[in-house]
Amino acid sequence: MSDVGAAIGQTLSPEALEGLLRRIGAERYHNRHPYHRRMTAGELSKGELQAWALNRYCYQAAIPRKDAIIIARSSDPAFRAAWRSRIEEHDGSDGWNGGIARWLHLATSLGLDAEVVKSERLALPATRFAVGAYLSFCAERSFLEAVASSLTELFSPVIIAERVPAMLAKYDYITRDTLVYFERRPEQASRDSDFALAYVLEHADTAERQQAVVDALVHKCDILWAMLDALDHAYGAGEAIPPGAFIPEH
Repeated sequence: MSDVGAAIGQTLSPEALEGLLRRIGAERYHNRHPYHRRMTAGELSKGELQAWALNRYCYQAAIPRKDAIIIARSSDPAFRAAWRSRIEEHDGSDGWNGGIARWLHLATSLGLDAEVVKSERLALPATRFAVGAYLSFCAERSFLEAVASSLTELFSPVIIAERVPAMLAKYDYITRDTLVYFERRPEQASRDSDFALAYVLEHADTAERQQAVVDALVHKCDILWAMLDALDHAYGAGEAIPPGAFIPEH
């Protein structure tokens, strides 16, 4: 029986805490979601892939804002200097030559209009609520919890390794150029998550703090899972698209 999510009764060693955090990812990360599984099996329609790219843009665009919140809450110049590379990765040097721009390129390569994607007005209500909840979490919960919520990046290389080769093999309209966003992400995510993990393991030094970081990672996994739940509900077999949201061309 899994112990992921169980209450921490006594302070764990750093090694035990890291093991628990990694088990959370193994059980709760969204590479286990049916929408992702259908994506890698080549079973999504082009409209479903467009909806995924359009909605995920809302999350991608919020990442540097989330990181700016975390930086603003830190009183440690060394921490801020290390963390700010995350903003530079997504915004680039001018706001439009970093990761956000590369995600926008993915969306337009799938046939979406760039200005429509950037406006976010056709995103699902659940997507906007999930992204807003993540920003609020990082602003309102403890600084340690905000940092811990970023630990989903530990598992990002796994989902990319599943997604990219499968999409290239299963969808003839997707090329390596379409997926250029993912070329740098495994290296960036590994570097960033190593820093965040080291910070969490050093500062989560009581059972209470360890419980907080475990719950923060679970919460972040839930946010990512909920975003795919919304896509599956709206664009899957039931096609329960809410008013005002993106409607694929069949």
